[in-house]
Amino acid sequence: MPQFLVNSPLWTWLLMPLLIFLARVADVTLGTMRIVFVTRGSRLWAPLLGFFEVLIWLLAMQQIFRNLDNWICYIAYAAGFAAGNLVGLILENRIAVGRLAIRIVTRRDSRRLVRWFRENDFGITLVDARGTKGMVKIIYMIINRKDLTQVVEIIRHFNPRAFYSIEDVRTAREGVFPSPFRIGRMRQRSRFLDRKGK
Repeated sequence: MPQFLVNSPLWTWLLMPLLIFLARVADVTLGTMRIVFVTRGSRLWAPLLGFFEVLIWLLAMQQIFRNLDNWICYIAYAAGFAAGNLVGLILENRIAVGRLAIRIVTRRDSRRLVRWFRENDFGITLVDARGTKGMVKIIYMIINRKDLTQVVEIIRHFNPRAFYSIEDVRTAREGVFPSPFRIGRMRQRSRFLDRKGK
């Protein structure tokens, strides 16, 4: 870095705070993703992301301690932390790593919903149960996280008043999951059902 630039007001009041902001966004984003991979039990990605997370944090803190009298660096550090959380959450939703457990409780006739899931290669377990207001059907299923939006759309289409809960699954073995080709067809069918419903 040229010395004249480092000593200039442009560096002190704009470029250095911007670098601190970007570094903080990067390390908090990596931290968010690391937590996601830890909960998924990843032995490779969690420690690798943790290494770069701490390395970037140390570089940002070095600049903070070198410029303790520059209040803009503090603002940049805090803003980078907030933005990093947002970016990490958006990235985690885009990547959609892992699997989810869904429980659907319905009092209505669930045969059409069950048939749709089975025809589209979703593994489900159907249980008769007694709820507060009478007999219900409980549908248990494990899905790939990237299929969640599609599954929720189908639940709402066939039974808009169904109660459902969604939880992360750390590990799952075996099971029945739709192929990527079938997922594409499901999305087309879902759009058709939406237009038909309207």
